[in-house]
Amino acid sequence: MAENPKNLRYTKDHEWARRDGGGVVVGVTAHAQEALGDVVYVELPKVGDAVTAGSPFGVVESTKAVSELFAPISGKVTKVNTALADEPSTINTDPYGAGWIIELAPSDPSQLDGLMDADGYNELLAKTAT
Repeated sequence: MAENPKNLRYTKDHEWARRDGGGVVVGVTAHAQEALGDVVYVELPKVGDAVTAGSPFGVVESTKAVSELFAPISGKVTKVNTALADEPSTINTDPYGAGWIIELAPSDPSQLDGLMDADGYNELLAKTAT
């Protein structure tokens, strides 16, 4: 299983969030992309859309399933990874780098502190694997 980067925060729904200047970059974890299989399509929100923590903001379609993406924090979408339209499999090959999905201007940056750190996420994965 891939190493979960220590500098990210994680959700129980297998999204990750990373502070980037004043914004927060969001993607799916290595565990999520492994469970999904080969990603073939990504439905993204529009720049300017408001998202709410815990609510769906997009969809990932793979050879195995269609899965909603859930916002780890509330905010306004400032960037979307438009490269995923042509190369959705980037989520599989580089989930923590080029496979990022959206960037948010957080409504309340302290929401990030309520997410799991890498150790907490690894514990969640260990519990759900048994």
